[in-house]
Amino acid sequence: MLPPPSIGERGDRGPSPLRPPTTPFRVEALSPIDSELHPVIHAGRVAVITGAASGIGRAAAREFARLGLKVAIADVNTKGLMALAEELCAKYGETNVLAVATDVSKLEDVVRLRERVYEAWGEVAVLLNNAGIGEKGDSFEGLINWKAVLDVNLLGYVLLCDARHGIRGDVLNVQHTFVPMMLHQENQSVIINTGAKEGITNSPGNAAYNASKAAVKSLTESLAYELRSRPHVNVRAHLFIPGWTWTGLTAGEANQDDIETKPAGAWTAIETVEYMLDRVRTGDFYILVPDNERRREVDQLGILWGAGDVAEGRPALSQWHPTYKSMYEEYLRDSLASL
Repeated sequence: MLPPPSIGERGDRGPSPLRPPTTPFRVEALSPIDSELHPVIHAGRVAVITGAASGIGRAAAREFARLGLKVAIADVNTKGLMALAEELCAKYGETNVLAVATDVSKLEDVVRLRERVYEAWGEVAVLLNNAGIGEKGDSFEGLINWKAVLDVNLLGYVLLCDARHGIRGDVLNVQHTFVPMMLHQENQSVIINTGAKEGITNSPGNAAYNASKAAVKSLTESLAYELRSRPHVNVRAHLFIPGWTWTGLTAGEANQDDIETKPAGAWTAIETVEYMLDRVRTGDFYILVPDNERRREVDQLGILWGAGDVAEGRPALSQWHPTYKSMYEEYLRDSLASL
């Protein structure tokens, strides 16, 4: 069994026993801005948000616009997208908002989005790859749902990064379409890919969704390595891992704005976005977001236990295994008691 994390004299968690201490990436601002702000997240820069019509994407668009960034919002949900565009235009002006109906699983849509953004503003400071769906697919059933989930949750991200390849899907589409252009920008920029805790712990229930988000984690880690390995590249990547957030995906489109019905354990989308942006500003690659039900420490301990399944030869997903479940609960209880 993995030992509980070490605790410092002040009660803070020490570094993970599975990795050496690291220093967050920081860079001096290339323009005169408040020192508390990340050099990317300030007025006049440009943010592109996919999956912007609802939930976290919509909250992010509102927050970027509030901070003075120009926002390009994209979604396949045209009605929700246009409603958000109208709202943002009324508050911040039509010259600061660009809405492009986009199916991120279609390369031609993503290329059109990129062309519209660069034609309007000539740069991308923040690329938030956030479009996602959660249709259920088991390990040997639901093939149609598997294809839909992978097309949107994974392949679209890559196409956003490189338009030279005929790959379908969200993360891949967006990443492959936008990144080659962003590499040549003088000012610093960031790519934020939305993953999920299920992509790390692989909690049972939806193998298709879990696999898509595990692939997003791997893709974003590779992207971060490749970007930092290139000389004179001013682009950095972040893996955004939300906690339980009250969105259209979890609450349904009709209920996501009804705070009165929000479970006490869930965060609102804007709370999740504000936490994410704070961690981007401090340079964190892994942005592991807590919620009101699950402490960050519980997530960290669960991730360590999952790594132990491999390192110690336990059964797959042992924290849900009838023989090991009680051992995991004891490990969690003892580790939390020592905090």
